[in-house]
Amino acid sequence: MEDATRGPSIFEALVPIIFLIFFLWLNVLLFRDATLDGSNQVILIFSAALAAIIAQFYGVKWSSLQAGILKNINSAMPSILILLLIGALSGTWMVSGIVPAMIYYGLKILNPTILLFASCIICALVSLATGSSWTTVATVGIALMGIGKALGVSEGMIAGAIISGAYFGDKMSPLSDTTNLAPAMAGTDLFTHIRYMTLTTFPSIIITLIIFVFMGFGIGKKNIGVDVNEITTAIESTFYISPLLFIVPAVVIFLIVKKAPAIPALLAGIALAAIFAIFFQQDILRTIAGDEGGLAASIYKATLQSIYGDVSVVTNNEIVDELLSTSGMYGMLGTIWLILSAMIFGGVMDGAGMLQKITASIIKLASSTGSLVSSTALTCIFFNTTASDQYLAIVVPGKMFQKIYKDRGLAPQNLSRTLEDSGTVTSVLVPWNTCGATQSRVLLVDTLTYLPYCFFNIISPIMTIIFAYAGIKIAKLTKSSKEIVADEA
Repeated sequence: MEDATRGPSIFEALVPIIFLIFFLWLNVLLFRDATLDGSNQVILIFSAALAAIIAQFYGVKWSSLQAGILKNINSAMPSILILLLIGALSGTWMVSGIVPAMIYYGLKILNPTILLFASCIICALVSLATGSSWTTVATVGIALMGIGKALGVSEGMIAGAIISGAYFGDKMSPLSDTTNLAPAMAGTDLFTHIRYMTLTTFPSIIITLIIFVFMGFGIGKKNIGVDVNEITTAIESTFYISPLLFIVPAVVIFLIVKKAPAIPALLAGIALAAIFAIFFQQDILRTIAGDEGGLAASIYKATLQSIYGDVSVVTNNEIVDELLSTSGMYGMLGTIWLILSAMIFGGVMDGAGMLQKITASIIKLASSTGSLVSSTALTCIFFNTTASDQYLAIVVPGKMFQKIYKDRGLAPQNLSRTLEDSGTVTSVLVPWNTCGATQSRVLLVDTLTYLPYCFFNIISPIMTIIFAYAGIKIAKLTKSSKEIVADEA
């Protein structure tokens, strides 16, 4: 905003936000589950246009706004590439029998009473091991979603359990990018950050699991009206089912644990799944290809189709048919459109100085430790909503609040914990955020449908605010031997 003759007023900065919120609400009212088909994308672009028009009145040049847009889009490119690969992964893992095998064995072990609790635990462990909520949701999450649907459990409930567990693991894993980013922005070290997060994170996940246990009892008493044996028989008669198929997800998890970058690890998972499909599921590939040409031509055509396009496996069971369908990379294009539209809006708001104005106004309200932590949490949520990117929701508030925390004698782990408790976990609750858009598309559940059941993601920011106002375990700065160290008060 170097070329501006004056900065925006708080009213000018809020107008595009109010416009966006009103019309997104109207879209939900009119379009319901179809809001992500295009209506929300259009409103995001119109909101960006409104912000750009307002910015002209106080002297911001288009070049600054365009620079903000390009910067935002550039920051989202890794997420977009991963999103495309997740689409390919879901397709190849379906035709190779990996996801059907997960559903098959899961139905043999799980039941509606323990499904939500078990799903949260399983996803927490996988995400803790891999450091990636996205990979967890795109692999075991898809399988658990299928199991939940097969057992007649509400899709919002099962998605909420999956996401709660996945984001717990992502938040606490030393392998997670956000878990490394937050302490870097706050000025503390990784393991101090993780240890300090346990104080708020463990109570949040324990409350979440207790809720899922009680919800499970309620589900278990209902007549689900689904014959599990029919479903497992339909899967077994269609696919080659064997524990050998789990070699592929084991390799992907191993690569991520060994700190391989996400994109090469996902590519390895896609390639291995395609090879397994060729060896173990030739009949499926021939069916997908329509039995046109020879075996080699059918395998080639069906394998590529599973990577880029719609694939449906037809069995003698309607429930199974619904479970065994994917859209590959093509199915992710609508989500990518949404992310790009959100990045345009966030880029204009940033380039126009509107985000900075709003957050500066929030900081002025922070007088006590409790209000400071609350302001930090709200700022993280604000950036998740407006900038539409999880990393920006950590980086920008981290830079903004670092000096304030230090000036008030608060150790940096207070800031890093708040960034994670609020920035990391709430990103998935915003439909147009990169995380919310991605998980909604991967699980095929609308964000607003699973949001009420993402108990861990909702409780975490509340927990960190409660700790701050109650003065529980607030680390203070002291000077000792000319070095600043943290002592827990």
